Amino acid sequence: MNRHIAAAFVVAAAAFAGSAFAETPTVVKDDFVSTASRAQVNAELVAFKQAGVNPWSTQYNPLRFVQGTRTRAQVVGEYLASRDQVAALTGEDSGSTWLAQAAPRNAFGDTLAGLPVSTR
Repeated sequence: MNRHIAAAFVVAAAAFAGSAFAETPTVVKDDFVSTASRAQVNAELVAFKQAGVNPWSTQYNPLRFVQGTRTRAQVVGEYLASRDQVAALTGEDSGSTWLAQAAPRNAFGDTLAGLPVSTR
């Protein structure tokens, strides 16, 4: 009996002793054709470095040069006008009671998603 178990073990070990060569399929597609010359790419790189703006930098601040178009008084006025609406929408019922009332209270009209009027 032990001889049969030993023989089965030797046969199993021989079956699994072969090397397995598992590889990923290598499909190389070298069909990229650039539309810019090497000189154009180098010129763009130089211009990028001279601009001093690196969006991948940890110190990049895109809002550094943004200027608002409204005055402080206009912003405070809009805030004071919308306080009741904000308080109702952030209340315990998440504004469901306020929204269920029939009279529309949005003083600024409808805001719809879309592209801005001027896209430069």
